[in-house]
Amino acid sequence: MKMPKLTGFAIAALLFYSCSTVPLTGRRQFMAVSDAEVNQSAAQSYQQLLTSPKTKVIAGTNDAIRIKRVGNQLAAAIQRYLNANGYANRYNFQWEFNLIQSNEVNAWCMPGGKVAVYSGILSITRDDAGLATVMGHEIGHAIARHSAERISQQYVAQGLGAAVGIAADNSTSALVQITNQLYGTGSQIALLHYSRSQESEADRLGLTFMAMTGYDPHQAVAFWQRMAQLSANGNKQPEFLSTHPSDQTRIRDIENRIPEAMKYYSK
Repeated sequence: MKMPKLTGFAIAALLFYSCSTVPLTGRRQFMAVSDAEVNQSAAQSYQQLLTSPKTKVIAGTNDAIRIKRVGNQLAAAIQRYLNANGYANRYNFQWEFNLIQSNEVNAWCMPGGKVAVYSGILSITRDDAGLATVMGHEIGHAIARHSAERISQQYVAQGLGAAVGIAADNSTSALVQITNQLYGTGSQIALLHYSRSQESEADRLGLTFMAMTGYDPHQAVAFWQRMAQLSANGNKQPEFLSTHPSDQTRIRDIENRIPEAMKYYSK
């Protein structure tokens, strides 16, 4: 599609949308789609996954209950931080935490707080602190609005830009199409590949989120060491780690970030 010519108003509006920052890290980011649009599209994809005949959602077991408990603890702590630091009006997450039967070593969080943990990762998380580590990391992507950033890049590149009044008639269907391309809608999620810088930012946020929730950030190192052992043993690297920093870099960076996270830690 040919990129429409931007008017002065549209350029000003794009600059306005770009003026946002990530909580905790303070990084400025570009946004050309609204959170409401992205969250709605993500919620649709999430429900399509959960209701797919190929998806088995585990409910009522100790593991399923534990995932909901740890997830809700994280959500409550994060919301307290956002409310106390002027972000209350930005985030309107409708949190959901589900355990999915799968041998995949995987977990993810869609925009708007739609979280899934695959049963295959439970042997590596092992305990609540391990769950808080991986869920905090995935929630970090959502709080940092990494998906919206990637969608914005595609949205504007395709000349859509509905947020600034460009091609408004096609905005809804185009956004849904892009979201489905990034996440998929069937039994398997086509996970969005984040950049390494976004992965590192999610690590930083997740470490702090688990500390806010009362989990010792030092425990995150043990989790990521166990993840690193997978590839060391010759196992295929989990899909959601395919664009991440190297194991050594990740663990070193997390260790360096622990003092920052400990400022928020209390049992």
